Amino acid sequence: MRDDDGFEIDRAFDLLPHVVGASWATIWFRMNKIRRPNVVEFRNKVVEYYKMLDPLVTCYSNDEKLADMSRHIRLIYQQEMDRILQGKNQEIEKRFKRYIDYG
Repeated sequence: MRDDDGFEIDRAFDLLPHVVGASWATIWFRMNKIRRPNVVEFRNKVVEYYKMLDPLVTCYSNDEKLADMSRHIRLIYQQEMDRILQGKNQEIEKRFKRYIDYG
């Protein structure tokens, strides 16, 4: 796999955590009238919804030509979950603060 082969996937994984994970988590907290979740609860809920993307992560698993890309996708997917849970994804942290401030 060339270095630039993963560009589009890498860009998707830049967006997916906050577009999917944080958006769905925010709706869940709002609909359940939980105005002040702690940051760990918020991150866990983001990861819960983010994990629902698993069918996309595994969609290339059966194609031998895409084995390198499939490994790359699984790696970056796991790394992103780790970043969220450790508070290292700044977009998720911004979304949490925004929810707490304006929820």
